[in-house]
Amino acid sequence: MVSVTSYALRMRKDGSTFVVLELTGGLEIIQSSNTGKHYATVRKCTIPSTFSEEIAKTMVGQSLPGNIVKEEVDPYEYKNQRTGEIMLLNHSYAFQPEGATSTIGQTKVMEMELA
Repeated sequence: MVSVTSYALRMRKDGSTFVVLELTGGLEIIQSSNTGKHYATVRKCTIPSTFSEEIAKTMVGQSLPGNIVKEEVDPYEYKNQRTGEIMLLNHSYAFQPEGATSTIGQTKVMEMELA
């Protein structure tokens, strides 16, 4: 199960805007590959929508059956805002509805910090 936690306006190439919903998955405990220490995290992604900002506001807090999954993508650079370290990542996150084999949206790690 994922929750709609926020929304944002994004710009198309033609300059018009559309609404995306930010989805947040459940709590996960992950072990750092650098330090070996464990930490709590959640996966997030955004998905496009066809409705207005006013309707998006009413969607915040709702739940959807499915998961946020990690997907391989072409490598991209990511700057850790806390440490300044520049990393080369090759994954993004997307929403996979319950029972589906395909995903919706594709959000790189750096894009979630902008949302």
